[in-house]
Amino acid sequence: MSDGLEGVVAADTVLSEVDGQAGRLIIRGHSLDELAGRTTYEEVVRLLWDGFFDDLPVDLGPALGAARLDVFGEVTALDTGLLDRTPIEGMRALTARLADGDDLAVALRLVAAPAVFTAAMVRAQSGEAPMRPDPSIGHAADSLRMLRGKPATRAEVEALDTYLVTVSDHGLNASTFAARVIASTRAGLTSAVLGGISALKGPLHGGAPGPIIDMLDAIGRPDNARAWIEESLDQGDRLMGFGHRVYRVRDPRADALKMAVRKLTEGSNAMPGRLAFAEAVEAAALAILKERKPDRSLQTNVEFYTALLLEALAYPPSAFTCVFATGRVGGWIAHAREQLVGGRLIRPQSRYIGPQPRIAA
Repeated sequence: MSDGLEGVVAADTVLSEVDGQAGRLIIRGHSLDELAGRTTYEEVVRLLWDGFFDDLPVDLGPALGAARLDVFGEVTALDTGLLDRTPIEGMRALTARLADGDDLAVALRLVAAPAVFTAAMVRAQSGEAPMRPDPSIGHAADSLRMLRGKPATRAEVEALDTYLVTVSDHGLNASTFAARVIASTRAGLTSAVLGGISALKGPLHGGAPGPIIDMLDAIGRPDNARAWIEESLDQGDRLMGFGHRVYRVRDPRADALKMAVRKLTEGSNAMPGRLAFAEAVEAAALAILKERKPDRSLQTNVEFYTALLLEALAYPPSAFTCVFATGRVGGWIAHAREQLVGGRLIRPQSRYIGPQPRIAA
């Protein structure tokens, strides 16, 4: 048996391939390099959903804009109890209010939900009123507008679109597998997405980018990086932002997001210094990991530059996992529909290693 099911093929899929040896991600026949920075999130969601909904429109934008307006009505359920929770818990609770089902209308509401509910949670926790969606603009643009209460720049919208596209699907990761298992029971898309959100919030999955900001803030200056990282590793701490379960070379998503961060710096006075500092920390971390674990390839992963990008877009670290869900939800739904179309109930076996009953003499 493989520990953690590593190497076990649990599904055939047309959606994405993660080639860990080559450091390549393919989404519906397109490499990530072809998509990131060149397509919108709506276009990638349509690509992922193609063939799984008979009534899928050519342009998903208007329908997704209408869905954002539709789910905004659930924001009235924000109360003191929810506002005392983390943004991902509040967003999950509001998503749970949406009706279950398997049709396109349900799917669109589920894609709209993380963007609308995350912005509402963050604003409400800061004492500001939630912003009503604007269905006439793109999903990334409206996500930022609802968060900050004002239109985002073109560079900021392109940066968020790049991020959402980059994380839209990534093989049979923990949250996607959870979503497929739930979908295989015919529970409905809302149930599958809620399972995906719950898996994503774990610190070994989507909950990792937030602590990277804490790490950078704790290091403070480039010349502190080596000492801080070595002390952290000596204490047995996991170095967030480095290493990946599948990739044995550099995570291609990290490259895409680093490029997006670099583009953002072109119009910012503060970002170039932050990026240069982060690059110095990255270089120190990679050097130390190579020294300490020469037999393992521990490279920068998607979490490192996710943290920098979302920080630059004014998302608080507590909401980083929510933004991850905003991108990944399109992939969860695609996998759930794929499972419904051609898959059986997912029911693996376990191997009992406990004690056997005593046989009476």
